[in-house]
Amino acid sequence: MFQDSKPWLLQVYSYGSNQSAQFANSWKRIAALLNGVANIGMVELGEVQVAAYLSERKPMGRFFFRNGLPSVVAFPSGCKTSDCLTRFEGELSVDAVIDWFAMAVLNLPRIFYYSKESLGPRFLAKSSPHKVKVIFFSKTGERATPAIRQAARDYWNYATFACVLWREEEFSVWWNTFGVESAPAVVFLKDPGLKPLVYHGSVNDSWFLDVLEQNKQQELPQLRSLTSEELGCDARGYSRAGRDTLTWYCAILAGRLGPELDSMRETMRRVQETLSKSSELKAASEDEHSITAAVALKSKRLTLSWLDGETQKNYCFFYLNIESSYETCGPRRVPTDVPRLFIIRYERNATEDTFKVDKKAKSIWEFHQQEVDPAAQLSVTYNVSAEVSRIIQWMSNIIEDGDSRKLPFYRVKTPELVPEDAEPFWSRGPQGLLSKSMGTKQKIQRTIIRIYDYLGDPRIGPALLLGALMSFGSIWLMRTQQNRSVQSSQPSQADNGVG
Repeated sequence: MFQDSKPWLLQVYSYGSNQSAQFANSWKRIAALLNGVANIGMVELGEVQVAAYLSERKPMGRFFFRNGLPSVVAFPSGCKTSDCLTRFEGELSVDAVIDWFAMAVLNLPRIFYYSKESLGPRFLAKSSPHKVKVIFFSKTGERATPAIRQAARDYWNYATFACVLWREEEFSVWWNTFGVESAPAVVFLKDPGLKPLVYHGSVNDSWFLDVLEQNKQQELPQLRSLTSEELGCDARGYSRAGRDTLTWYCAILAGRLGPELDSMRETMRRVQETLSKSSELKAASEDEHSITAAVALKSKRLTLSWLDGETQKNYCFFYLNIESSYETCGPRRVPTDVPRLFIIRYERNATEDTFKVDKKAKSIWEFHQQEVDPAAQLSVTYNVSAEVSRIIQWMSNIIEDGDSRKLPFYRVKTPELVPEDAEPFWSRGPQGLLSKSMGTKQKIQRTIIRIYDYLGDPRIGPALLLGALMSFGSIWLMRTQQNRSVQSSQPSQADNGVG
């Protein structure tokens, strides 16, 4: 059983227990919800050795189940002895057992419900701008399944999740806002100004994971520390086209969050869509040279992305080293923001990558040369009108020029992209045994239970009586010795007086 890396949820039951029979259907539902997330097992009380192994012990060594049968216990991942198993102490119901197992054993986050009044200010406004918003509409108000909560944990860097209880009287609100006409439904909110992606019908866990994987990125992805290598926009990495590609490009739209950046992001999405569709490219292009950008995008030598210029100010100032770069990078200093588009040409030296010689730096200048990024970089800023055709033509000219000319192999140390999200509270605890991460409240509860167990021990009465008798005897003995010493001193004092 312990050879599997998944956690285990076990039920100890008895054929002669009415409560076990009543809990049977709920247990089937629990097993269905945890399918693929954890292993499920059942132990009949007649299996004496296994049942005794899963039971508790009183101070005298007798085996018992504190809340009777059925009893639910769990082995976290990596737990292979009864010392680290955890017991469910609450009311036996599907929702209570699932939520306890998801929180205490699987360490999964909760997906909260929001009303029509709180969804905007408490979820949409507080969610990170680079994350895809996933909203579940439910008729029943049930908690999200463990599989979906596990997806919320695994895709935490890409998406944020919320639930909404569907009410018929709020149909017009959700229809006008997201295009939802009934529940159950799932809504994906991606780039600003982009139409929501809505799926109606019951959510199958495997289907949802496939859809989430396809839609975890925004249409115009954001350049972040997490995605820089994946997008091919990292001088320390390689092109999306593969390690054999020596020259590639990354077009980055930088700016502070606001309506100006949203408008330009929409323009860049149209550029990306136009380059992806060769039929529309001919109508949008002014000359045949604009086809170069489309070929580079299709072969993954060109990537389009956007950058938060305020959060990634060092990275932004590094490439937009112009007098008016404060309008794009860093904290807001002027009322208006000016998003700017620039393209980076990366080039790797195949000979240098193949024959790397490890040598110690003899001076600070040689040490500085060893610290530079392996790929050479050249950047160009776009300063013309924000028209789709002009941008496509400009990128095609840059790519054609960069592929045909012998440009300087200039290498520098690029500023690091800073992480934009703090780690969530539920990811800070260890993912291993529960005994190592047990909270203070649970420790106090277990201590109180042990005290009650000792108070119920039949040996405690005689032990306390014996202790009381010994204490009384010691007090009596001490007083007797004091009285004798006083009496022995009185005759001696009388003899001294007579003399």
